[in-house]
Amino acid sequence: MISLIILLIGVVFLVLGANSLVDGASVIAKRFNIPNIVIGLTIVAFGTSAPELVVNVISALNGKTAITLGNVIGSNVINILVILGITAIIYPLTVARNTVKFEIPIALFASILTYVLAKNGVLSKIDGFILLGFFILFLMYNAYLTVMNREESELEVKNYTLPIATGVTILGFILLVFGGKFIVDSAVDLARNFGISERVISVTVVSLGTSLPELATSVVAAFKKNTDIAIGNVVGSNIFNTFFILGVSAVITPIDVPTTAFIDLILNMVASILLLAFVLRNYRLNRIHGLLFLTVYSTYLYSLFK
Repeated sequence: MISLIILLIGVVFLVLGANSLVDGASVIAKRFNIPNIVIGLTIVAFGTSAPELVVNVISALNGKTAITLGNVIGSNVINILVILGITAIIYPLTVARNTVKFEIPIALFASILTYVLAKNGVLSKIDGFILLGFFILFLMYNAYLTVMNREESELEVKNYTLPIATGVTILGFILLVFGGKFIVDSAVDLARNFGISERVISVTVVSLGTSLPELATSVVAAFKKNTDIAIGNVVGSNIFNTFFILGVSAVITPIDVPTTAFIDLILNMVASILLLAFVLRNYRLNRIHGLLFLTVYSTYLYSLFK
């Protein structure tokens, strides 16, 4: 019970920390006249994936590679099957052509690449650098796309003074670190106390906790009928998670891939394939698609805990 409470506190710390870090760092960047495009591609994009990154870095440093791998793969699966499933049920999502033609195939490629690299039972440091190399290419593509298609608009930032922004940024970083440590430690304790593997805890409870920023962003966007944001947020997060977070984690500590984890890796590919198949024809994700996503994830959960 105590471990579960600590885990929940860790999740709260992660969400608050990510928001504080983005708010404070954005103000600081704006004060030093850093262009909006740079802020958007770095600080804001980093914000929703900061929980996964912090948890994975702490897990890698502690040698808890089951949590390292499970958190990324579990988050990617939850992003598509649960978050897009819920948002599509709330309001059918119209998907931008560019997202269908480029971003979703890139996310699918990332899932296939992860599976291929993990086939020998380990994600090595070299594999980590390969993933980071693709992340750099993705950043270059994203920067080009943003420059070519952006409209001049003012980036909204908090009305903080520089000292307050600095304090908020530091507070955000502290909350992220403590939140990540709480989650990793409590996940290990929960696995030990309930006789559940660290892999299962990480692909379910930990992944859901670190995916809360994406869930909140997509659900709010769905209610506001900002469908591009709802689906773009999820697809971008999956690419970021795989190429950057998993890449960094493997560079820190090679990640052992047990045979039981391949069902997670396969589902990761299946989720991306389903997403592409659903939107390829009419660029739309409807309520039936959302129900199918949730059904697939429910079946997966049942297989984990039966």
